[in-house]
Amino acid sequence: MKHSILTVFTAMSLVAAGQTFAATEATHDHGDAHAHDGAAAVLQLNAGSKWETDAPLRKAIGDIRQSMAASLEAIHKSRLPAKGYRGLAHKIEGAVGDIVANCKLEPKADAQLHIIVADLLAGAEQMAGKSKKAKPMDGAVKVILALNNYGEYFNDPGFKPIAH
Repeated sequence: MKHSILTVFTAMSLVAAGQTFAATEATHDHGDAHAHDGAAAVLQLNAGSKWETDAPLRKAIGDIRQSMAASLEAIHKSRLPAKGYRGLAHKIEGAVGDIVANCKLEPKADAQLHIIVADLLAGAEQMAGKSKKAKPMDGAVKVILALNNYGEYFNDPGFKPIAH
């Protein structure tokens, strides 16, 4: 993720403050992550292969996966309290901050990663109760789908999808 120091600092500050990914869009260059005609970007493989990852990305995604997997039973049984969802959202936002600060992917892989990051942050926002249109459980589902998409499109041999 090649960015100016100001851009990275701004993006990290917004994530740390719990702002939405949309706010980050204004200051964070995503290269090819978004279609120029207003259409949503679509995940795709790298000429039929998964995109390469680096250690900081694998660690951050692994941390998110571990947190979500540990809470999965409570989520399924509708027993995770609002405080639990907010805690998960905070962990996701922190891990995304680590990705922004430390992950160094080639530009096309980076553009694909931003699609995953957008979904992770949107799910975290829903889990934190910041969306009036979605329940926290909907946010958890969004995060799990983003994690599983990461596993489908990125080369991380240690990653295991979350069955839900």
